[in-house]
Amino acid sequence: MSLQAEELLGRTIGPFTVERLIGQGGFAWVFAGRRTADGAPVALKVLKPRYAGDQPFETRFRNEARVASELRHPNIVRILDIGKTGEVTYFAMDLYPSSLASRLARDGPPAETDLLRIARDVASALAFAHAGGIIHRDIKVDNILFTSDGTAVIADFGIARAVSGYATATGVNMTIGTPHYVSPEQAQGRPLDGRSDLYALGVTLYKAATGELPFRSNDWFELARMHVEDPPEPPRNRRPDLSKRAERIILKCLAKHPDDRYASAEELLAELAAIAEVGRRTESFGRAAAPLSAEASRGLSPGLSRWVLPVAAVLVVALVALLVVLLGRR
Repeated sequence: MSLQAEELLGRTIGPFTVERLIGQGGFAWVFAGRRTADGAPVALKVLKPRYAGDQPFETRFRNEARVASELRHPNIVRILDIGKTGEVTYFAMDLYPSSLASRLARDGPPAETDLLRIARDVASALAFAHAGGIIHRDIKVDNILFTSDGTAVIADFGIARAVSGYATATGVNMTIGTPHYVSPEQAQGRPLDGRSDLYALGVTLYKAATGELPFRSNDWFELARMHVEDPPEPPRNRRPDLSKRAERIILKCLAKHPDDRYASAEELLAELAAIAEVGRRTESFGRAAAPLSAEASRGLSPGLSRWVLPVAAVLVVALVALLVVLLGRR
């Protein structure tokens, strides 16, 4: 009988204690736990027995997790440890309070400023990883987590690559990536580069902006066809208050052909950074103008009153004289 998730609760795995199941995917469970030595909270991703018992898959999983653990960036989840205890193969990472998926379920779509900030955080992480030759292959709302201060971080770098490499090497039929988020080239089994991640980010931002996916079907092959052939409905049709600027960014990420998307995550990041800078300047201008408005409501400063008040008095006299003349003509 194979190991069940419930059997791991309360157990010690390496230097960690398993506390509760918080999620699962096709090949792994995710538990909340603690480092036994100091009680620090962690998330533990544990391979399901079907894959943990497959030596080629386990080896590739651990190797890719090790490569991902070398990524050090503020918007990428840190992998703290990779190991095996008995029949359990795992890696440990920082535990985060929420994901984009859970926030959307709880609060609905975020304000546009928050949406663009999330996009900027994710693009920054992707630019860093792509520069090191690592493609995520499974960007989605579930894999975007948030720190306590609201910073977005990406989880599961290297994992989809491990699954992909295993499927290629063994001929095993395994779904690579998440069907609702796969790029057209991914759906067609073509070679991938970083622009495939940008397409998945476009799907993610579409979902975050509107609360809905651009393409929906219960049939994997129909979904794949939609990603390859069908244009997405403009997100402003589903969320009219979304700016044209934000819509353009989302739709450019969702272009069918990689050459029609941003050339790189760096290019997308530069555009998002420019938008953020314009926003900061606008806010700064508003703050600088506020004291003048407040002063006007309280009265003029002594320096201004020395010349403004006499001029105002002359204007009042002139207006009174004009009124007298006009009344005299009636």
